[in-house]
Amino acid sequence: MGRNHIAVGLSLLILMLVVFGVAYSRSQKQAPLRVYGWAGLGIIFLAELFLFLRVKLVAIYFTPLVWTGYVLLADALVGRLRGHSRLGQAPGEFLALAFWSVPLWLIFEAYNLRLENWTYVGLPDNLILRSIGHVWSYATIWPAIFATADLVGALGLCWEGGKRRLAIGGRSRWAISLLGLVAVSVPLLLPARIGQYLFGPVWLGFILLLDPLNYRWGGRSLLGGLEAGRTSTLSSYLVAGLVCGILWEFWNYWARAKWLYIFPLWQDAKIFEMPLPGYLGFPSFALECFVMYEFLRTARKQLLHSRGSTRWEATGSRT
Repeated sequence: MGRNHIAVGLSLLILMLVVFGVAYSRSQKQAPLRVYGWAGLGIIFLAELFLFLRVKLVAIYFTPLVWTGYVLLADALVGRLRGHSRLGQAPGEFLALAFWSVPLWLIFEAYNLRLENWTYVGLPDNLILRSIGHVWSYATIWPAIFATADLVGALGLCWEGGKRRLAIGGRSRWAISLLGLVAVSVPLLLPARIGQYLFGPVWLGFILLLDPLNYRWGGRSLLGGLEAGRTSTLSSYLVAGLVCGILWEFWNYWARAKWLYIFPLWQDAKIFEMPLPGYLGFPSFALECFVMYEFLRTARKQLLHSRGSTRWEATGSRT
């Protein structure tokens, strides 16, 4: 294979749009498309147009611009199909998702400082302008994954599972968490020249590490879904990861400020800027997005419950 197989990438993108378009046309619409959905579509169109016209500011901030438009459009489509959506019904929670998207992604940026799997080019020289681009872009990652997973579910493009349930004992859950801890630790503990080949375990490790904790603390978890025979969450996020991965790489390829992959494997077999096997990481990354955010929510509930119990005990002891 040669480099940057644009035709293959465009074919995958068109196929994906056709599948989504057919599913959307066959779905019953519960409500009209919200205004912010039309605004999102307009942002995407104008960003593409100004990029084509080589407007410098748009070329630099193309990634956060186009993903802001996408998130608005995807959420509005969910609202039209279901009659409700994250942003439409709970804007505060949606903004919290965008807020936490930044520090959550910075975890992977910290790994990259050591493992050096990607780098950024074409960024503004001005530190403030560069920081705005970084924070804005990072703030769209988790909302994009969650809105896409919601859209996949609304379109019926995920599988619901059957009557078969998976029994997972307490020891097995602890073993899974331990395996996850090893996966996220070993790449950092080994010499950098070896660790840079091991970013793959990082894309899986946080799922294994945190999902059993979500289960134990009574939060939403992939293990809980499998135990109950429900696979809709698992499948919708897997599909969402692949969809967002294709779109990330498609839009990134044309942007002026962009990322380049520099890990020492498969550099001669790319679709857009991503080496072909790297696309396998997007579905697992989407699961990590779900698990990591649910861990924050579940840990917060545990902390509030613990504080509430402590206060109740203190009050009871005084009385």
